[in-house]
Amino acid sequence: MHEITRHQLLFDRRIPYTSHNSSLCLRVEMPSKNTPALAELCRTYLLEHSADGSDAGLCIALWSAVSSAAEDFGSKAKRDILTQKEARDLAGREALLLEGLTGDHGGVIGALAAVGLRKSGRDGRIAWRPGLRETRGIVTGTYLLTHSGVDAIRHAHSGEPVDATDRIDVRPWPRSVMIDGQAVLLVEPSGSPYDHFDWQLASKDILRQF
Repeated sequence: MHEITRHQLLFDRRIPYTSHNSSLCLRVEMPSKNTPALAELCRTYLLEHSADGSDAGLCIALWSAVSSAAEDFGSKAKRDILTQKEARDLAGREALLLEGLTGDHGGVIGALAAVGLRKSGRDGRIAWRPGLRETRGIVTGTYLLTHSGVDAIRHAHSGEPVDATDRIDVRPWPRSVMIDGQAVLLVEPSGSPYDHFDWQLASKDILRQF
């Protein structure tokens, strides 16, 4: 299992959702012949653990089978109100597994959107990678790059890379975002000369852009 990304979709009171209208994408590496077993595992998990009243959906696709049309669908889901029919029609044309599991099955929209957005490599926050949630406190850039699934560390405003020897306060945990296919930790300079670190995590307002 490589990672789990969280993708924020459109906020609109006309869209029924249980919390924040976001969807998750799990990226795994496995033989394609095992896809039915993966689908059954995911289906069982979602049926057992989805929140009461939620509209859980499931979409599974080979990385190479996720087309630009699916990417465009994901981008539209961040701006527009889409329908189940649009999601199902696209999945049918692209031969993607797409199922509604709970509620009114509206979750097929978010499930397909998450797949398209993850394939784009330009959207989402990293919800899980090996070592990510276990990383706490003040650590060096080198530690982050080798132990927490972070691919790059950049200044949140200039985009410039941060020196690997710099100390970074990652409390409560390093919230990296997906940029150009990489898990990038965006940071800002420490707020005080008395801090025992050089950088702190970028503000939530910046992270909300992803």
